[in-house]
Amino acid sequence: MPGVPRSPVPPAIGHSSRPATTHAAEYFELLLDDAAAIEYERPLVRARAAGAGADELAELERIKLLALTVRAAFAARRRRESELSALFDTASDLAALRGVDSVLGAIVRRARQLLGSDVAYLTLNDPARSDTSMRVTAGSVSARFQALRLPMGAGLGGLVAQTAAPYATSSYFTDSRFRHTDEINKGVRDEGLVAILGVPLIRGSQVIGVLFAADRTERSFDRSEVSLLGSLAAHAAIALDNARLLDETRAALDELSAASRELRAHTASVERAAGAHDRFIDVVLRGGGVEDVAAAVTEALGGSITVLDEDGRSGTTGTDTAAPGLPPDPAAALALARSTGRTVRDGSWWTAAVTVDSELLGGLVLHREEELSDWEQRVLERAALVTALLLLTRRTAGEAENRVRGELLEELLSTALRDSDGLRERARRLGTDLDRAHAVVVARVEARCRPRALAAATHLAATRSGLAGVYDGCVVLCLPDLAPGAAAAMVRRELAAAGSGVVTVGGAGPARGPGDVATAHAEAARCAATLVALGRTGGSASADELGFFGLLVGEGRDVDGFVQATLAPVLEYDAKRRTDLVATLEAFFDAGNSPARAADALGVHVNTVTQRLDRVGRLLGKEWSSPGRALEVQLALQLHRLTRAVGD
Repeated sequence: MPGVPRSPVPPAIGHSSRPATTHAAEYFELLLDDAAAIEYERPLVRARAAGAGADELAELERIKLLALTVRAAFAARRRRESELSALFDTASDLAALRGVDSVLGAIVRRARQLLGSDVAYLTLNDPARSDTSMRVTAGSVSARFQALRLPMGAGLGGLVAQTAAPYATSSYFTDSRFRHTDEINKGVRDEGLVAILGVPLIRGSQVIGVLFAADRTERSFDRSEVSLLGSLAAHAAIALDNARLLDETRAALDELSAASRELRAHTASVERAAGAHDRFIDVVLRGGGVEDVAAAVTEALGGSITVLDEDGRSGTTGTDTAAPGLPPDPAAALALARSTGRTVRDGSWWTAAVTVDSELLGGLVLHREEELSDWEQRVLERAALVTALLLLTRRTAGEAENRVRGELLEELLSTALRDSDGLRERARRLGTDLDRAHAVVVARVEARCRPRALAAATHLAATRSGLAGVYDGCVVLCLPDLAPGAAAAMVRRELAAAGSGVVTVGGAGPARGPGDVATAHAEAARCAATLVALGRTGGSASADELGFFGLLVGEGRDVDGFVQATLAPVLEYDAKRRTDLVATLEAFFDAGNSPARAADALGVHVNTVTQRLDRVGRLLGKEWSSPGRALEVQLALQLHRLTRAVGD
């Protein structure tokens, strides 16, 4: 592909013909350059001109066909990515609650663009007039066509609506599968359309309209184009259904508001109770505290209010005047209110218990000289109920949120993503946007320190709108808007400061979207394991910070393939004969290519080392010790040792 850096192509193992290998490399260059299909004939023509044999020409023909297949696959993938991007943009339009006309217009324009059609348009059924009319067009130039109204069941759209199935025609005027009318034919002819594809817009079991793509020349629409237009039609149906539901919701809200106004008009006392109730709901929805509840009570009932703990001791006070103190025996009043479930009076003090099931969480004490009416007592009791909810929520919200964050992260890492939109919505409710760029961090800690490390990681993730949990024995974090290396360093500092012992952290990213998290996690885990293998326990790094090791442990690097391509004969020889040629090679290079010093390091005679190196030469080829080849062998040896350590 254009812009991809090229590396020297190594000789192919197992092939004796260097010209074939050279020509085969040209096909990789053509793929990287995204060359035209005709260019793939060039290596074959050159080989024939050079007098290549029949076997080599046959092999080149096979490689050419494989390269063309890969090229076609790349093109199909790019096209699919473009289609998915359009569907995602359409879904985003729906999620943003844009106006239905703007969403439908965007859908029609995307249909025209993705299918490469001259015209795209959408019609909607009008049950009141028993016909269907144009709603949105893109690429149309005919005013007659844009104003067209079609009788139910007429034209290709009528066939689609009747069968609730897609239909396509490569030649509209010669197609006899549907009923032609003069009005429709005039409009289609005025627009100059020939080939038309229509798919139904379905709500429930009812066809509410049709989405079309059309060309001014003959054309056949393939299965993928029909499927794509069907997906866009489904989004259009959702947009229309959302508009209908929004209208119904607005009507219902209007009716509810009218009923509320009528109810508050009955008596001033009921109006004040409704106002207090609304304030309590507002406090809960805004995430307010007990102090806000106290303020709402004094606003509705007057006087002053004091919040008690479960032992009857004074806590927060919300007043419109100075607090007058507490009843003579607040604990006794609180116990009586708990047992009866009603407001308890003691002189000018009114006490309501704050309970959850049988557990006493505290109480509310209102001081007011005037007697409380029944509805005012209900307001105080309702305030106690809201206070119980807030106290219980405050106590459990932290651990519940942490558990949910951990479960969501585990699902992102351990299962196939069958519902990416569902995962995005769950993350959004936690304040996390999975489509932002995230750094994924894996922290290795001792098992005994893992709970403390998880607590610190969870706090860090919550404060930075991220996710945290334990996966495969490591603490894992997903943090937005941070570079992988910076995120890894920060996590190491935070966890170490929390007393988590020795912390080794690997970072990867950026991960954008639910599907990228598992991939980035795998790379981050490899970075952490690489740090341990390199003796850098207690450090942090991303793949970019690991030098050439990072390039090779990063996502998508074929380390095993490189090691096998370089050392396979030696590895197989050691495995079959229980020899130690690999250790001899490592000692030889560590000794500065000195057989004598290598023999000392291995504790064997120098002749033994010489014999082993001769065996290596027969296995790898005589040029194995040349400067360029020796560098490849040394790198493969280090990676072989590293991958074994990472795998363990």
